Amino acid sequence: MTSKTPLVDHIQAPKLSLEGTKSQPLPRPKVDSSPQKWNTKNLGLRLASDLAAGVSAALMVAPVITIIDKAIIQNASGRTTLKASLLDSLPTFLLRPHSLIFSKPFALIAVVYGGTYITANTLDTITSTVHNKSPTLVTTGTLKFVASSGANIGLCLFKDQAFTRLFGPGGPPRAVPLPSYALFTLRDCLTIFASFNLPPLLGPVISKRLGKEMENSISGETVAQFLAPAAVQLFSTPMHLLGLDLYNRNGKGLTWGERWEVVRKNWGVSAAARVCRIVPAFGVGGVVNSKVRMGLIGRLERWN
Repeated sequence: MTSKTPLVDHIQAPKLSLEGTKSQPLPRPKVDSSPQKWNTKNLGLRLASDLAAGVSAALMVAPVITIIDKAIIQNASGRTTLKASLLDSLPTFLLRPHSLIFSKPFALIAVVYGGTYITANTLDTITSTVHNKSPTLVTTGTLKFVASSGANIGLCLFKDQAFTRLFGPGGPPRAVPLPSYALFTLRDCLTIFASFNLPPLLGPVISKRLGKEMENSISGETVAQFLAPAAVQLFSTPMHLLGLDLYNRNGKGLTWGERWEVVRKNWGVSAAARVCRIVPAFGVGGVVNSKVRMGLIGRLERWN
């Protein structure tokens, strides 16, 4: 009897061979090698529009700000009262406007706000150019806050030390102490944030509250442009007054309580005065700067 060979013995396992096989490379991600597009259309004229808008807004608000800043510093130094200073400066401006317009204080104020507006405008134009956005782009981020604050603070510190020496307590000019500069810097940071960064953020919220009927006559961003800078003066005015007091009564061995008493005494009237100056500076000035810039850039778009 013949033995049967198991079936499994006849099943040959397939031979595995790596000969002739190649590993397939993983697909590489597609990289866009095309050059980045910049929106350079009418760039020179757009920058000129930024300059024209900033200068026109600064010249419009500079007279009022000059008169109020002078009155605040003279009142804080005890040189005269805020009311007496205003009553002295206003008739002079109305009857002899050239005496104010061609003065050093007026030039300082115009440079401060013109430089601030132009910096904010130029940043928007550069951003729209690099990211290929609409020329009417208005940014609200950290970069704009840093750029606007840097320009405003640097110019304001130069203006403040000049105003403090011009309208301070008198006597030989002396150096403004570093703590005063620090307080002035913090004051300006609050104002810049409330003037350039908050209005675009609060505008849509206010527009919803106003409703469609009111929004047709006034936009929420315009309302925010007036309210935000004015409201922040309640918090920034004590910093301003303390900085002035550190200069006016420097080196007299006063306690912080004694200095706070002077700040508290002048807080209300100085805050009201600073609201009256900040509304033109970043309310009226901010709206004029924005409207003029948008109008000029809009004409460029229609022209081309």
